[in-house]
Amino acid sequence: IRGTIQNDILKEYIARGTWVFPPGPSLKLIGDTIEYCMKAAPKFNPISVSGYHMREAGCNAVQEIAFTFAIAQAYSRHMLARGLAFDDFAPQISFLFACKENIFEEVAKYRAARRLWAKIAKEEFGAKNPRSMWLRMMVGGGGVGLTAQQPLNNIVRGAYSALIGALSGAQSVAVRPYDEAYAIPTEKSQRIALRTQQILMHETGICDTVDPLAGSYYVESLTTEMEQRMVECIEEVGRMGGVVRAIESGFIQRVIAQQAYEEERKLQSGEKVKVGFNKFVDADAEDELFLFQYDPTTAERQIARLQKVKAEREQGEVHSALKGIAKAVRAGDNVMPATLQAVRAYATLGEITMVLREEFGEFKEPLEF
Repeated sequence: IRGTIQNDILKEYIARGTWVFPPGPSLKLIGDTIEYCMKAAPKFNPISVSGYHMREAGCNAVQEIAFTFAIAQAYSRHMLARGLAFDDFAPQISFLFACKENIFEEVAKYRAARRLWAKIAKEEFGAKNPRSMWLRMMVGGGGVGLTAQQPLNNIVRGAYSALIGALSGAQSVAVRPYDEAYAIPTEKSQRIALRTQQILMHETGICDTVDPLAGSYYVESLTTEMEQRMVECIEEVGRMGGVVRAIESGFIQRVIAQQAYEEERKLQSGEKVKVGFNKFVDADAEDELFLFQYDPTTAERQIARLQKVKAEREQGEVHSALKGIAKAVRAGDNVMPATLQAVRAYATLGEITMVLREEFGEFKEPLEF
């Protein structure tokens, strides 16, 4: 089986607020998934380390890569502590990054990231397999960079972000639909986003060379500068005891919150231009906004399906399987086999999570950043 799961829990504490357990146990669960996939699904990518969400939360280009690599280092060190070799799991690590407006800064960011990850893999972790040093990445333009004002301008922004991904050598690119600034995208806006990628790929010749901006004095010097700043940021996290400690103390969250504040201040003051938002504003323009229409009966249908499953499953098997998860946690074993057994018995996600919550406890974010 081939595929990829996003599965980067550490960035959740930093950027999205969707967690249950403390960082330490959550890191262990990620390690269980990676180790299990190494044996049972070796062609599957068990983690996509994500800087995307941190960038959307407000960090700058350097911080995005630095914090992402600090997280990747934490996962890698955890796997090494399990007695595994870096080359055993590193080829299946992938990355997800955001893409903002500045073409040269973004291209230099990705070029610096590729160079830096290769150095980390080889010099820190002793990688011998060239695939372990590859930075396999998906580049996506985030919704934060879009505007609800004059939303059709976002089609142009999406095209430029896709261009940046292609110039940067990304393995895959996601174009944000123009209405993502204010709604769940419609089928029409998603089709335009898809056609944007297809036009770029088939009509422009952008895919004819791997690194088209290589050799440019400006791009090369900016790449080197950004790599140096990334290293400095990673070292700062290291001095704090690593990314888990930095998360638990609220350090990374505080840094990103401050950066987000500065970005918003510049937009509101006009120091940073956003076309149609704080400059070239057309007060008389009335763009028709087509909002996604959800089906209010969806939740009712899902609840009914869940109740039916619970009524028809073998309750003894469910109870035994859930006890197996708790037993695996207490023994320090890989919980994936026990979790899959619970899934086969039709235990629900909520029931499995409740068992893990009882064993691991819950994480409470620092009150002050």
